[in-house]
Amino acid sequence: MACRSGCCCGSSPVNEDNARFLLLALFIIVYLFCGAAVFSALEQPKEREAKERWAQRFEHFSLKYNLSKKDLQNFLRNYEEANVAGIRVDAIRPRWDFTGAFYFVGTVVSTIGFGMTTPATIGGKVFLMFYGLLGCAATILFFNLFLERVITVIAVVLKSCHERRHSKAVLPQNGRQVSEENRAAGAVGRKGEDLAGWKPSVYCVMLILGVAAILVSCCASLMYSAAEGWEYLDSLYFCFVAFSTIGFGDMVSSQKLVYEGQATVAYRLGNFFFILTGVCCIYSLFNVISIVIKQVLNWLLRRLETPCRCCLPRRGHHPHRHPRRNVVAPGHLRTRRDPSIETDAMNESETDTGRRMSGEMISMRDFLAANKVNLAIMQKQLSEMAVGHPRQSSSSSRQNGFSGGVGALGIMNNRLAETSVDR
Repeated sequence: MACRSGCCCGSSPVNEDNARFLLLALFIIVYLFCGAAVFSALEQPKEREAKERWAQRFEHFSLKYNLSKKDLQNFLRNYEEANVAGIRVDAIRPRWDFTGAFYFVGTVVSTIGFGMTTPATIGGKVFLMFYGLLGCAATILFFNLFLERVITVIAVVLKSCHERRHSKAVLPQNGRQVSEENRAAGAVGRKGEDLAGWKPSVYCVMLILGVAAILVSCCASLMYSAAEGWEYLDSLYFCFVAFSTIGFGDMVSSQKLVYEGQATVAYRLGNFFFILTGVCCIYSLFNVISIVIKQVLNWLLRRLETPCRCCLPRRGHHPHRHPRRNVVAPGHLRTRRDPSIETDAMNESETDTGRRMSGEMISMRDFLAANKVNLAIMQKQLSEMAVGHPRQSSSSSRQNGFSGGVGALGIMNNRLAETSVDR
């Protein structure tokens, strides 16, 4: 499209949010095709070999015991139905006693869904739909609250280490360095201002969560290898499948009736602890990785941006261009900061657009901000209507348990509450 009057850059039919969405969708499609190609190359020969081996065994068994193939196939279908109901050749724990049912509902609300136990009655299936609706929502909320507290603890620890490192850097060691201390007084003041707004890097938080997830998986794999008799690599595979709530169901822990060494109860308690801890760690890690992916998308959008001819700098003329929304702008347009877990490079609420930089905990932040939905202000208004007078300070508003928002939205609502007070 040619530029006739004015600049055509701002009239693009695809804005930054839609461009990022389309770029992410394209990345996922390409990622799926690549994954399908890799798994097909790795697993298809094994599948063909297993089919040929089964056909030979089926033929040999029908000839040995003089059974028709049709009767044998019907018998195998009956066994498949029994297998769905939880019946196995080897003795396993009951599926629908209280402990078995408790294990089942745990896999439901955590969205793991191994598939080794499923309801067979109409009443059970109907109850599962309503039970899972509330249970999954409550568990996701628990994971979000866990993530918020983990990030808070990491931020406090990293900030204390950061402050200690800065204090040691300017600490005088003898009397001859007093003059240096006086010269460094101004620098100390500036560092104090920096520390007041310091936040941990998103990459540092991702590294800590990754190390924590690896440690939990390695310790759990040792327990599963000893108790279940699995290979250590198979145990690591099970840990990732279970902790990431994929839950294929090909390997399921704590299914034997009795474990050796009279440690059945201890093993099942350990299994519950490791699955709960692992799911929380992996969920938190996934959220932080999503921030990094969004930063990469922003970088790609910057690289793909090509200004039109009318926006190219002319002789002695530099056209004014507003910083792009939700994209990391060049250094001369914005103050460069290290990406943090809360700011993710910069808060756009400090700019004229009133929106945050990309890379929030969940994408709902962009949705709420785009539709001018400020939960903190809404809460404040509802409280004022209920009490009859406005609250005096923002600190008193945080006494309410819902003042910070719900789960991962708490980080957003705390920021919105701070900006609303400033305004």
